[in-house]
Amino acid sequence: MIKLTRFNGTTFFLNITHIETVEATPDTVITLFNDRKYIVKDSAESIAERVQAFYQNAHPIATAPRLPDDLNE
Repeated sequence: MIKLTRFNGTTFFLNITHIETVEATPDTVITLFNDRKYIVKDSAESIAERVQAFYQNAHPIATAPRLPDDLNE
């Protein structure tokens, strides 16, 4: 998860695995896979850097997709 700031100054954490796109339009718009959109103060570049840092620091097993239990046998 990464910490983001809304335009009203409140902060929230967003699960980066749900992000589909990050656009600078000039406001930064984050679109999730479910088409929900967030407009934030953070720049698109800083978000991309935080996502990259997350994956560089994450353990490979923790970021691997989980298979349904019946496929793990």
